[in-house]
Amino acid sequence: MDTPTATGDARERAWRARLPALVGELLARWGLERDGADASGEASLVVPVRRADGTPAALKLQRPREETTAALIGLRAWNGDGIVRLLDHDPRSSAMLLERLDGSRTLASVEDDDAAMRTLAGLLARLHSVPAPGGLRGLGGIARDMLATAPAALVALPDPDDRRRLRGWASAVAELVGEPGDRMLHWDLHYGNVLAGGREPWLAIDPEPLVGDPGFDLWPALDSGWERIATAGDVAGAVRRRFDLLTEALGLDRERAAGWTLGRLLQNTLWDIEDGRTAIDPSQIVVAEALSYR
Repeated sequence: MDTPTATGDARERAWRARLPALVGELLARWGLERDGADASGEASLVVPVRRADGTPAALKLQRPREETTAALIGLRAWNGDGIVRLLDHDPRSSAMLLERLDGSRTLASVEDDDAAMRTLAGLLARLHSVPAPGGLRGLGGIARDMLATAPAALVALPDPDDRRRLRGWASAVAELVGEPGDRMLHWDLHYGNVLAGGREPWLAIDPEPLVGDPGFDLWPALDSGWERIATAGDVAGAVRRRFDLLTEALGLDRERAAGWTLGRLLQNTLWDIEDGRTAIDPSQIVVAEALSYR
């Protein structure tokens, strides 16, 4: 059986060692039969299965943690509206039984980028329209944490232009932090997290739900298939075209959406600095400059 690829700490290694037994327990409890090769990621294992009535499904296992709990809350609230449907859940292990989608076909397979982005925007609109339930993290707290962390992070950036950018992005967040929004966000909806489905042409997967402003949900879409748009030539133009399409489809205020997108760039950069990087990723700079925030 394949196992998740992340190395992790001792608890994660112990969890991975227990996976074969846990899969066996869940197959027996839910009356499932294996139906294909396992797929593993950095922190999860997905086992294709069939239920007793022959319905295809996917058994997903991941360590119990805050993100897993949030995903369960979101999947229950969305109830399959634009997103993979949750069929069952094991509270003890945090394992999920999900409807099975076509894991071999993501939205990245659509060659027309505008068509793919319109599909993604339509899914975002549906996900944002569902009232946020209790129990999820709020963007306000996350934004305040970023603002508190940013001053110390500046010392890790030797390039004065990078320091100027980080301060500018933090200033944009500071202007918005008082109105963080109240919609339920996916937080990671890019082409790779949209799969071909049986009941609908395309459905979202792998949410990391958060309550906040929809503008904070745009960056993964803007960054989707970066290598493809980078080789096409006018990267900044592609980013602006995507941004225009998304904000129009979602009915967002452009200035506010741009500000929260800078918040995502700030968040990404703070994570990079925490991981030991000493420069802002060039793709983050391109996005910021494409939105005319310098």
